[in-house]
Amino acid sequence: MLKEFEEKRGDREVENLFNVIESLTDIKDTQIDRIVKSSAALPVLGEKLGQTLQLSNQVEKDYLEIQKDFEKKRAERKLKRDQEWTQFIDDMNFKCQRIDNTFEEKEEELKDLYADLNHKLNIADK
Repeated sequence: MLKEFEEKRGDREVENLFNVIESLTDIKDTQIDRIVKSSAALPVLGEKLGQTLQLSNQVEKDYLEIQKDFEKKRAERKLKRDQEWTQFIDDMNFKCQRIDNTFEEKEEELKDLYADLNHKLNIADK
């Protein structure tokens, strides 16, 4: 059984172990310096992220203030337009009433004129 195990597997496990040791040595020699340098940048990165967060919070605050001001101005403009519309409608109603009154006056004048003419014609015919 031992013979079959050694023949089938051969030196694969030993080669695999050597490959793992070689990879670890390579990582130790090349990657540790890179990791140390990267970890040194973490405080700077944390500071930059803090500044970024602060700026984004300020932008959000400014945006909300601008939006609130915009809504207030929009409401004021709507109120002003409603007042102008109401004034316009009142003016139009007043002008229409004046026109109706003038029309009624002219109608009465014409009725009186024709009644007077009709009366004169009736007198002249007799």
